Amino acid sequence: MPEPATPYLRVDLKRLRRNIRDVADRASAAGVGVRPHVKTHKSPEIAQLQLGAGAIGITTATIGEAETFSRQGCEDIFIAYPLWLDVISARRLRDLLGTTTVTIGLDSAEAAANAGRLLGDQGLRVLIEVDSGQHRTGVLPRDAGRLAELAARCGLDVRGVFTFPGHSYAPDKLLSAAKDESDALSDAAASLREVGIEPEILSGGSTPSLAAADTDVLTELRPGVYVFGDAQQWELGTTSPESIALVCRSTVVSHAGGRLVLDAGSKALGADRAPYATGWGRLLDHPGARITLVAEHHAVADLGENPLPPIGSTVDVVPNHVCAAVNLADHLYVDDMGEVRDWPVAARGQNS
Repeated sequence: MPEPATPYLRVDLKRLRRNIRDVADRASAAGVGVRPHVKTHKSPEIAQLQLGAGAIGITTATIGEAETFSRQGCEDIFIAYPLWLDVISARRLRDLLGTTTVTIGLDSAEAAANAGRLLGDQGLRVLIEVDSGQHRTGVLPRDAGRLAELAARCGLDVRGVFTFPGHSYAPDKLLSAAKDESDALSDAAASLREVGIEPEILSGGSTPSLAAADTDVLTELRPGVYVFGDAQQWELGTTSPESIALVCRSTVVSHAGGRLVLDAGSKALGADRAPYATGWGRLLDHPGARITLVAEHHAVADLGENPLPPIGSTVDVVPNHVCAAVNLADHLYVDDMGEVRDWPVAARGQNS
């Protein structure tokens, strides 16, 4: 197919496959499973590449994502979120359970009792979420057993515990977050055993902490961004420009003020900027450059003393947060040895 109009998200299939294989091989050597988080790519084609490389299932953030990927043949799905169910969402999960192994997260007695009332004894699996240091959701590890015991009494199939070491998204926290994750899962597992529940699954993982994950404790890893990489991972040192598999191809539209102005703004790149980030994105072929300003349809880049690419030429922008950029796109344009394929972002907008 011909090149689409800019700005658009372009995927290097060779790099994508290599990223998937590298993590699959490392996990296999360590004897743990990979259950990748598909909210990063929202693409059934990429999920099938991950499953083909040995992934034991997939992770989603929402029921809607789970429905999309179930329809595309994914048979084992963990919704890694402390769901609060109502009649409609319970019906959606019940429909999924007819064809798919479904696990959800819980982190409160209220949610456990509610899920049990709506879906008890329906084969719904649950993992208890524990807080390993991000302080977003999850119970204290020592309290996981009491919640697991309650969930089991409510007719839910408790399989273990999970956590997300989200505080690994900081330059000085990669190793300590991985240790926090290991300690939290170990303590939570002991808490479950105290009430007579043997945890089958100890689930964790983030892309920044992946290399340091304690595979003597964890039974499965749930990274997401690793498939593509992004400017955040580049700045954290957890990926290199040679491994970045997704860019936003953009056209140079102006040299106003002696600056490089591109047609990819926040509606294509997303608007995320972590506290440690040195810009709103980076240019793949200009490692020293930074996106210094984004508006809805403009991005301004600082190339320092380097010459500006000519007006009308294209450059490849690495978004800060690739998950947010993908959720803004209808399609991924995949470069397979020079042939461009159109892969729909099938789960775009599935936020409930």
